[in-house]
Amino acid sequence: MQSAAVMKPIQQNAEPKLVPLNDMFNQMHALSDSIARRAFEIFQRRGRAHGNDLEDWFRAEAELFHGAHVHLYEFDDALAMQAEVPGFAAEELEVRIESRRVTISGKRATNGKATRKILYCDACADRIFRALGLPVEVDPKKATAVLRNGVLELAMPKAAAANQRSYAIVREQDTRRWIPSLARLLEG
Repeated sequence: MQSAAVMKPIQQNAEPKLVPLNDMFNQMHALSDSIARRAFEIFQRRGRAHGNDLEDWFRAEAELFHGAHVHLYEFDDALAMQAEVPGFAAEELEVRIESRRVTISGKRATNGKATRKILYCDACADRIFRALGLPVEVDPKKATAVLRNGVLELAMPKAAAANQRSYAIVREQDTRRWIPSLARLLEG
């Protein structure tokens, strides 16, 4: 069995690009509409019982967007990250590395030919999105990416900063639990 590796340049964010706000808002609105439609379908399938709206929304997000499973490693001079992106080709992925954040997004190409009716499918969603805050500052200009057997490997050299502080990485599902409590605390 042969192993294939594809190198892909990483889009640099050294200089901010101006993006038309209308385009960005239109994309966000379309994604939100897709999630809302799917959440409503889930709500209807549950018999229109109220009280689980947030769970329906999160389930719809999970069905429409695959959140890549990641492993982040720290070395003396660099961070390394492995992200599972099964079934995605290098040209279907977009990796953005900023000094304190990594964003992986992509859309899997579909051939559009439906010769069979699918009765059941365990495949992940055709879209992928994962944003991860980094515990230390990295140098985006020196970062590299390799796609090998469905695993995206990133090497991100640490920035040459004298006083680097470390921060804890909080999982998204954990923040969902404590954000309402924090909001109540700040209101009071």
